[in-house]
Amino acid sequence: MTDPVTVTDIRRARERFDPDIVRETPVERSRSLSEMSGADVRLKMEHLQRTGSFKTRGASTKIAAVADAGDADRVVAASAGNHAQGVALAASNAGIPATVVMPTDAPQAKVDATRGYGAEVVLHGQEFQQAVARARDLADADGTVFVHAYDDPDIVAGQGTLGLEVAEQVPDLDTVIVPIGGGGLIAGVATALAAVAPEVRVVGVQAADAATVPDSLDKGEPVDREHTRTIADGIATGGVADLTFELIERHVDEVVTVSDDEITHAILTLLQRAKQLVEGAGAASVAALLSGDLDVSGETVVPLLCGGNIDMSMLDTVLEHAMTDRDQLLRLRVRIEDEPGELSTLSTVLADRGANVRHVRHDRAVEDLRVGEAYLVFEVTAAGREHASDLLASIRDRGYEVTRVN
Repeated sequence: MTDPVTVTDIRRARERFDPDIVRETPVERSRSLSEMSGADVRLKMEHLQRTGSFKTRGASTKIAAVADAGDADRVVAASAGNHAQGVALAASNAGIPATVVMPTDAPQAKVDATRGYGAEVVLHGQEFQQAVARARDLADADGTVFVHAYDDPDIVAGQGTLGLEVAEQVPDLDTVIVPIGGGGLIAGVATALAAVAPEVRVVGVQAADAATVPDSLDKGEPVDREHTRTIADGIATGGVADLTFELIERHVDEVVTVSDDEITHAILTLLQRAKQLVEGAGAASVAALLSGDLDVSGETVVPLLCGGNIDMSMLDTVLEHAMTDRDQLLRLRVRIEDEPGELSTLSTVLADRGANVRHVRHDRAVEDLRVGEAYLVFEVTAAGREHASDLLASIRDRGYEVTRVN
């Protein structure tokens, strides 16, 4: 049975890349991740593309085909952010106006970047599929071509060039871990590797609250999910296409899921240990590597860091969550007599033990308090678990009732 996208298509896409738009991204070994996983881990730095994502590969391939046809006055796309930027850049480079529909909750950084690359942005719907429906309506106009994020052979062929690169850069590759949203990336990568390195294991990973591929594989056909909620917005598509599902079913060896907590941990680990800042979708592959669900001991493994466009508000949320988990950010509720000097006394206790107070407030209208009592709620930073325990013990030693509330 012939694949709907072949390695010949992928090679042709690669030959046509404009080096000002699509670059060959580096691979770097991570000693820390290798020690954590028991594998030889090489990170594919696809987040270092000009738009911060692999999506530029597919968008560039599709826009080149549209330009060759010569009958398009405008292109329209729908995207949560990364495909949007790829289409905007490629279309601008080809001199074709572009309109991109994005969900209303799309990260502002991705909205701003898409506009910066020259596209008109329309915000519509709270789910990716709602944005797709609106984009298809706009694409009904004469002379307009719809550029789907993954349900298009040209898009899949462009994404598949990443598989050719990895095979060349890591000739001893055993396993590649690929994030899955709509399936365009893994369909292309798996197709390329099936042709040039069939011995390589291809593992897909989805965010648990946006995972449609495991159910699709069980049922033998694409299964959609109406609502998706994950910090990995780049892979929250709510479903795969017939095209990508066919290639996944044929060439992908295994699909695993990871939680948002695991993705958060992976983002922080990459930042601290590999000095790489990636978004949730980009970190999903490392989350799978560290999850314990994959047996990679002794293997050479390449997780694809497929996107680096993390919104600053999301980064703040991730860091706060991680600091809380590591006992570096504490919220302490201390019961006091509502009298002058109590705040000063407790602040001194915390300061003497090296804690930095970020916020403090009085809570007086609380049901379990007696008249004349109050709660002081401190948000403080600590060095870690031992320091946090010492802070709590020091407050209790002064005779106060203290509870950690985060």
